[in-house]
Amino acid sequence: MGADREGSGRRTPTRAVTYAVCGVVLLAGCASMPDHGDLRGVESTPRQDPQVRVFAMPPAEDASPAVIVQGFLEALTSNDPHYETARKYLTADAAKTWQPERSTTVLAGGAGTEADHLASREDTDDHSYSATLTGTRVATVDSQQSYSPASGQYREPVHLTRDPKSRQWRIDVLPQGVVMGKSDFQRTYMSVNKYYFASNTVPKAQAGTSAQPAAVADPVYVRRLVDPLTQAVRSLIGGPTRLLGPVVRSSFPTGTALADNVDSLTPDDRNKLEVPLNAKAAGVGADKCDEMATQLLFTLQNLTPAVDEVELTSGNKRLCSLGEDRAETVATRGSAQRPDYLYFVDAKHRLVRIAAGSTATHPETVPGALGEGTTALRSVAVSRDEHSAAGIGFDSKSLYVASLVPGSSLGDPLLVSAGKTEADRLTPPSWDAQGDLWIADRDPKNPRLLLLREGAGEPVQVRLPGLDGRVQAVRVAADGVRIALVVEKDGERSLLIGRIERDGRAGEQPMVTVVELRSATPELEEVTAMSWAGDSRLVVVGREREGVQQIGYVQVDGSTPEASVPAALTGVKEIAATEDERLPLVAYSEDLIVRLPSGMQWQKVTEGTAPVYPG
Repeated sequence: MGADREGSGRRTPTRAVTYAVCGVVLLAGCASMPDHGDLRGVESTPRQDPQVRVFAMPPAEDASPAVIVQGFLEALTSNDPHYETARKYLTADAAKTWQPERSTTVLAGGAGTEADHLASREDTDDHSYSATLTGTRVATVDSQQSYSPASGQYREPVHLTRDPKSRQWRIDVLPQGVVMGKSDFQRTYMSVNKYYFASNTVPKAQAGTSAQPAAVADPVYVRRLVDPLTQAVRSLIGGPTRLLGPVVRSSFPTGTALADNVDSLTPDDRNKLEVPLNAKAAGVGADKCDEMATQLLFTLQNLTPAVDEVELTSGNKRLCSLGEDRAETVATRGSAQRPDYLYFVDAKHRLVRIAAGSTATHPETVPGALGEGTTALRSVAVSRDEHSAAGIGFDSKSLYVASLVPGSSLGDPLLVSAGKTEADRLTPPSWDAQGDLWIADRDPKNPRLLLLREGAGEPVQVRLPGLDGRVQAVRVAADGVRIALVVEKDGERSLLIGRIERDGRAGEQPMVTVVELRSATPELEEVTAMSWAGDSRLVVVGREREGVQQIGYVQVDGSTPEASVPAALTGVKEIAATEDERLPLVAYSEDLIVRLPSGMQWQKVTEGTAPVYPG
């Protein structure tokens, strides 16, 4: 528990630490931002990689019950693979029944203890000791290693007894799982994206190509210094988390696992990793094996650059071998799809573009009706294949869709809002990987989330069971199975991530539902802008209670990614990013389009509003 431990008493030296620990907050490194004035960058403190190795110490001879409890809590934060030292603080029966892998509970400041000493009724020699572990919940990591924000008080009983022979105190009653403070969790665990395939979506194929399945990132937390590579492989083979399970598939046959004799996996000196599997995988065909290897490569390259090729075996049989170049032909991945252009609305309310990642400052109008300026635009969205675009009229009342080819016409609006004010009308739209268009109508009398199949036809109302609030912004992930919504309730705006489920037979209009909506920004009360910025990451502009506007990254599970906090920027109204993390952030601030190249400060591009990358 380290620095997280509550209380002012002298600490017992129950562990050794080899490096200093650096904590981090959700959206750090920002200063106050005035409403007026020139654009300027603000220095931020980058999050340090917490490579800290902690060694658990066994219980000291004749240690008191309070010291035993503290020593046990310290041992939970060590890099002991099977918690063998932590078990030495338990009685033999408790050590057998304790299941540390069941869950990890993360507390804001670590676990405090409230002692309740019970004296023996038979003599004056104490034989039992009771205490309650207390704290404020921040998050939980379940048995599938899936992270979820949590709140409320943590109170769990601990009981100790004195061994009748050795006369040493040991814990005989304790909560299942592991408990630790937030900074210890950040030092001990790391997030890894496992990859599966979307089961109900097929990305729209480019001209002359066949559609590939979309790879979906499923983030889990593994112990940072306890062979994370092997942990990630076991977790991947074990299947997706419950949150994504209904909308993704794995190509590993049911029952597949690492071979019994495999304790650890290590790439060779040619960056090839051999993954021996049990007999359940022995009969897979070539195409299925390529998909299995692709899942592994995508997962491991997210974790380490030391794996360029994966070879799968079962028994003495070589199943397949696949390198990173061929993996990109098996499945699409948002972070590997580099857009051609950045788009925005210029001072004449036309759709214009600049080559993505360039240093250009002079945009060109897009071909077709949306670039001609005959209809003034408020906001836009460009399809992921960059063949079509959707535009919202300047009064936010009407939705138009047009092809990005010379001579294309605009036609009548596909959707018209009845909202009385601009703020009560249409949100900026968003395209998914299938070429479908999403948009919300904020009309208080009839608030709706709508889907237009392939950006045309009659809008389909998307079901939102359990939604408490009104949708203010919409962004669909490149994987096509997740959606980010800014939802307003009682004057507060939060970022929610939901799972997209589509029901219906081929050729029929599907029923579309967004379920399992969860907060990705539990510490923010006001989210003003957001955009996808990775396969499982978003960039968010928001404000904590009584705080100032900040820019930061969040994971879809509500945790804080290990990414440098963007340089602060005043007056941000809109922000754009892409799953390809090599491309710069772009924002609309102080009536200008600005961009943030990697490792640099914000730079002025030109006048304009509503910047977007395709999607």
